[in-house]
Amino acid sequence: MALWRGSACAGFLALAVGCVFLLEPELPGSALRSLWSSLQLGPAPPGPLSPESRLAAAWDTLIVQPARRWRRVAVGVNACVDVVLSGVKLLQALGLSPRSGRDHAVLRSRNDLEEAFVHFMGQGAAAERFFSDGETFHDIAHVASEFPGAQHYVGGNAALIGQKFAANSDLKVLLCGPIGPKLHQLLDENVFVPPESLQEVDEFHLILEYQAGEEWGQFKAPHANRFIFSHDLSNGAMNALEVFSSSLEEFQPDLVVLSGLHMMEGQSKELQKQRLLEVVASIADIPTSVPVHLELASMTNRELMSSIVQQQVLPAVTSLGLNEQELLFLTQSASGPYASLNSWAGVPDVGVVSDILFWVLQEHGASTGRASALTRIHFHTLVYHILATVDGHWSNQLAAVAAGARVAGTQACATKSIDTSRVSLRAPREFMTSHSEGGSRVVLNPSKPVAEWHRGGVSFYFTPVLVCKDPVRTVGLGDAISAEGLFYSEVPAQA
Repeated sequence: MALWRGSACAGFLALAVGCVFLLEPELPGSALRSLWSSLQLGPAPPGPLSPESRLAAAWDTLIVQPARRWRRVAVGVNACVDVVLSGVKLLQALGLSPRSGRDHAVLRSRNDLEEAFVHFMGQGAAAERFFSDGETFHDIAHVASEFPGAQHYVGGNAALIGQKFAANSDLKVLLCGPIGPKLHQLLDENVFVPPESLQEVDEFHLILEYQAGEEWGQFKAPHANRFIFSHDLSNGAMNALEVFSSSLEEFQPDLVVLSGLHMMEGQSKELQKQRLLEVVASIADIPTSVPVHLELASMTNRELMSSIVQQQVLPAVTSLGLNEQELLFLTQSASGPYASLNSWAGVPDVGVVSDILFWVLQEHGASTGRASALTRIHFHTLVYHILATVDGHWSNQLAAVAAGARVAGTQACATKSIDTSRVSLRAPREFMTSHSEGGSRVVLNPSKPVAEWHRGGVSFYFTPVLVCKDPVRTVGLGDAISAEGLFYSEVPAQA
């Protein structure tokens, strides 16, 4: 009888808890679980999934393989060895102290390095600069390479993108660039390097990382990011361009990825102009059925960016990958919309980004039937990504933008899948799709994480990023994002 009364009592109490839940559905899950636990009724029922968990689960459902997959991908032309270490600790070891932050288009001394580093650290923004004094750079590089905790990785946009593609064993990957013995050793065995690309000495790039909230003097980083600098003459002159071009005919790729134009900033205007014309000529030799993706990187030379836009480089490529700094610099250099905007105030406004992307495809792309191959732009910033495509030229883009955002979270946290306890949803919860015409308000729904809208023959795909709270490594995220987005993209057979 006592046993029966105990069971009945437990049953009535469970019923009471159920009634509380029905009558007060807004009661916090933690309160319900505490009540359940106090009644000693066994394990608490699971609480509602977090927005991060719902978003990650929705991505996994959305990300599907394209019907037609790439078989052979050719990537060039910048490659190097990245030496990654704490920026603050290296500069302290060099006897430098933080004074005033100031950007320098070209670094000419240790003091220039210190000023540029703290300038971008204070903004939490990524940047890459050329160090003009070779002897001083090699002295700094020697200290950095031997510094406790310094790590050596595959570097250069082309090599990083090639390495990411090579993770798919059914893909054949060709990589052309200045590849020394250390880099060759670091590359995936699935990456084929033509003998002509091998050289006796590696090109080193120094990657000075800083963490979110890290302080140095009066400067505090709002986000984890990195500052990159080098004295890289091989990549700076795009020496691997001819090898890349001559290798394509034999390799027969069905996708070409080009990067490294930003490395020419330390070169003369005459050499820049000559090499850009040779880039366009090389692209013209690629069959029009083979998409060509151009990956941009941090730049300060407006004339070089303007030349990339105006001298037929942009219209010659099919796809473009860039971040918020590069997008703003592009519109400033080409007198596009919001060109008077000096910098982003925090998270880039979605409507502003959307308007600039639309302008690029309207003015320099194939959206209005002009003689241009550009039909796709993959934009990425810390908290969200947008893929913009001219209608009828690409498919599976919903999966592609989701895959690019997912890899940003996994690679930054160094996990195979999204660990929802280590990431946070920081994207704007609602936004306007345009500030110029026909914009609509979108409210973010983690269970349906890809928002889609259309404007003037262009489709936009937006998804938030699950930002790693304590990133292990920030270098190469943009390259991984673009590679993953391309991997899941498809060009219809008749395009």
